[in-house]
Amino acid sequence: MQSGDLLGTVLLVDDTLENLDVLDELLSEQGYEVRRAINGSMALRAVEADPPDLILLDIMMPEMDGYQVCEQIKKNEATWDIPIIFISALSDVFDKVRAFQVGGVDYLSKPFQTGEVLASVKTHLNNAYLQKELQMQKERWQQRDEEEQQRSVSLKLQRDLERKRAEQYLERIMVLEDRLRELGLDPEQL
Repeated sequence: MQSGDLLGTVLLVDDTLENLDVLDELLSEQGYEVRRAINGSMALRAVEADPPDLILLDIMMPEMDGYQVCEQIKKNEATWDIPIIFISALSDVFDKVRAFQVGGVDYLSKPFQTGEVLASVKTHLNNAYLQKELQMQKERWQQRDEEEQQRSVSLKLQRDLERKRAEQYLERIMVLEDRLRELGLDPEQL
């Protein structure tokens, strides 16, 4: 997520240029890399080309609303885990609930408050980063477990082979002892 001094990449999606300008300036000043999209289809292309670490998404846009954009992002296996924060003038409980149902992690009302936006972005970027770290740690442990299981199987096969060889040598010794006895010699005396 972090590259150089940047805190993460945020994609702003809003059809109102004034909102994009304000959010762009606010987040850029804090050290975030900011990318912009003025509609849903542009946002989807941007996410597909270079997935951001977080998306701030307006709901009310022409052609494709924010809910539809979010649903498309969440359907894609490569992008489903990108946190999406909805920013909207819609303040009805139904709209907020729907934002969470389609996969949003937060909902900020317009006009947005600077501190609230920054706190939400920071919190959800940190959560996303920790989730990725946890997933990578889980994958490392699974890989170690698989390697350990392979070593265990290999050791068991090696022990079984050595046991079989020992049994074969023991059988040969017993055959030789029997032949010596047939010749009238005591194998214990040799």
